Amino acid sequence: MSMDTEAALDKMIFRKTQAATGRHISVSPANSPMRHLAYGRIILNSSQRGAAFSTGERETALIGLSGEAKVNVGSEEFTMRPHDALYIPRDSDVTVAASPAADLAEFSAEVAERYPVQFVRSADVTAESGLKFSTGGPGSTRTVSMLVTKNVNAGRLLVGITTSDPGNWTSWPPHEHARMLEEMYVYFDMPHPAYGIQLVYNNTDYPELVTVVRDGDAVLMPAGFHPNVSVPGHRISFLWAMAAHREVEDRQYGVVNVQPDFSGVSLNLSGSAAK
Repeated sequence: MSMDTEAALDKMIFRKTQAATGRHISVSPANSPMRHLAYGRIILNSSQRGAAFSTGERETALIGLSGEAKVNVGSEEFTMRPHDALYIPRDSDVTVAASPAADLAEFSAEVAERYPVQFVRSADVTAESGLKFSTGGPGSTRTVSMLVTKNVNAGRLLVGITTSDPGNWTSWPPHEHARMLEEMYVYFDMPHPAYGIQLVYNNTDYPELVTVVRDGDAVLMPAGFHPNVSVPGHRISFLWAMAAHREVEDRQYGVVNVQPDFSGVSLNLSGSAAK
């Protein structure tokens, strides 16, 4: 493998992003090929019980992964539990406190406009068939949860969760949407020895990325088809986050290009781009 190839791979996958306590931004336009999207984790426990930050010019989505946290946005307080989502506008002051421990994913993208604070409870997503649904067929069955999508007024961000059946493919049929949206996957809730295989390619003969993915890994997809598969006996679970290139205008669902070889495979567009 050439040094240029290794350098390119280093910018497409970030390992063990859940390893540090506190608030840490792992991926941003400054250290990756992402034009808009940034990602980090807020992991709080007895050694660090809180974090504070300002969103600046970036709209932000927090996703609860484990534990419970109190999040204050200005004068408003929200209690976040697993798979809850909180949309936070640009130019906001935020504090997060664990009670007693919490793990939150943080995604952000720059926006020109300021949209309202919006809290999305996991229970409300589960109750709405257009926001949580099963899709796929034999060998590609998975469950999709739409957390910050058509249910949230935002400028660029789209965020959700996909969980596969053991040994199944997701993001199937292979599709891409680079003209409108850049994307990343963040793998979580995959205890050892679970792992998956992630591909990113524009040409199947010369894929840009074929790699093992485990809990805490973040894979970037600025362009290209991006299917993945879990090993038998284990599922893969990942957050998918997208940022629209044109604010509002490109923030659309299900507008994808399916790999021509698989154009006969049906897409279930019950609310998402067949994650």
